[in-house]
Amino acid sequence: MPVSLRAVPLLAALVLLPLSTAALARVSARDQAAADALAQRMQAAEKRYTDALVLASNSDPKGQAEGDAALEDMEDVLDACARQKGCQIHTLLASYKRLLKEKVDAQSDAEGDDLVGENTSDDPLDDGSDHSVPADSNIPDSARTTRLLDDQRHRFDSMVAYNPAVQAGIRRWLTDMRGTLIDSYENYQNLRPQLLPAWQATGLPEALLFGIMAKESNGRVHVSSRAGAAGLMQFMPATGSRFGLGQDGTGFDTRFDPYAATEAAAAYMNERMGELDRNIEFALAAYNGGEGRAGRIYRDHPGASFWDAEVYRQFPAETQDYVPMVIAAAWLYLHPRQYGLEFPKVDASPAPLKLVRTASIYELTICLGNGRTREGFMRALRNLNPRYQAETWIPAGSTINASAHMVRLYNRQCVKGPTAELAHTLVTATVDSAIRDDSPRTTRVAVGDVSGVPVGVPTTVATGAPRPARPPAAQVRSYKVARGDTLGRIVGKFQCDTRELARANGLRAPSYVLKPGQQLKLTGCDR
Repeated sequence: MPVSLRAVPLLAALVLLPLSTAALARVSARDQAAADALAQRMQAAEKRYTDALVLASNSDPKGQAEGDAALEDMEDVLDACARQKGCQIHTLLASYKRLLKEKVDAQSDAEGDDLVGENTSDDPLDDGSDHSVPADSNIPDSARTTRLLDDQRHRFDSMVAYNPAVQAGIRRWLTDMRGTLIDSYENYQNLRPQLLPAWQATGLPEALLFGIMAKESNGRVHVSSRAGAAGLMQFMPATGSRFGLGQDGTGFDTRFDPYAATEAAAAYMNERMGELDRNIEFALAAYNGGEGRAGRIYRDHPGASFWDAEVYRQFPAETQDYVPMVIAAAWLYLHPRQYGLEFPKVDASPAPLKLVRTASIYELTICLGNGRTREGFMRALRNLNPRYQAETWIPAGSTINASAHMVRLYNRQCVKGPTAELAHTLVTATVDSAIRDDSPRTTRVAVGDVSGVPVGVPTTVATGAPRPARPPAAQVRSYKVARGDTLGRIVGKFQCDTRELARANGLRAPSYVLKPGQQLKLTGCDR
């Protein structure tokens, strides 16, 4: 979709716009209300633009006009924000810039062009230099505004040491761990629209978020460690509880919610940065090795660097490895071209997906196909919808989180037709249904007088006297877990509600561990 010509002069004007000292003063309730209203207008315009992308991809002539109108709305909001006290213009600019980069080509989308690895345009935020020289602190206001347009990404460079330890970390990410780094990048890009606002609200560099996430979980929302850490940002239960994470009353642990976890991680890191004189290395050491230890070492060695031998050697080996690896991942996020690294293009414009038919994430993954990705959409769907297990049946009419690209593929391939039917067949297939048993069955027939016993009423074996029949709903069946069984297979085989089945058998999310020979009560199952 072409970008409105008004975008160029607007951005040029914003570059020259000085940051007024009034913006730093106390904001009145009236000004804050006006700023909040502008933020809501920006969100509405962003949604309007996203909807226009969907229309354009379906060759709807309204898409072009709606997209241009939405961009004009955003430009008007930015213009008003620049004059409104208390308005966070850098946050609105981040949304505006991201949408300016969105491009929809319905024809290439239908043909399934593979954009992975393409480098059709240079990253405007990566100039190829190593940015290792500390920046001058005496930066004029106009240059600070330019830095806002730069998403403050390269500010990170002057906050950390680019030393041989970090370079060794970069080497590891680029060799044995290159695939993990690429996976982390793709996972982050799909989550970025959700995660970035909460992180940037604290003033922390975006690259730091990516570095922590890549090292902690590789961008996988449902990861748990043997030590008890869980989620995208790997919070331990006690620390997570301090920052509002944990069981929410529905059986869901919000440490697995990527937005809540990132919001908590931003609060935690900002708290540590405030205590440790904005020192990223010490703050990262606290995140990994414990805030008590990091704070004590910092106080015992005022003015010392994390890399000073007397400081560095007091941290455990895990933390000594963790700090440079996080910084290295962040560095590569900022400067991929310098290291011959090409990150894949990810079409992650957020969009709601309303299910026309009951489906699971497994089924959606199959029917959506690869769709210009390396590995399909299963990880993205799971990350965006952390409350659903992959095998859970999601009722028709439900709305899940997705991208505009996924929505287009869903409407084309998953609502009806051979791809949709094949996906459903594969997801509901079981090994048991393939086993043929042609052996003769022996049937025992009871001989005796059965007259006078009402049809359908069970009798006792000893007397033949009738006894009250129990309603079918109260007769809970059971299933013996076989080797290789998972809860997802059992749910698919017996058409069960995952949560009800898990609750009846004391199975805990998200792992739902089963043991061969275990007897399951088939509660909440239709077959």
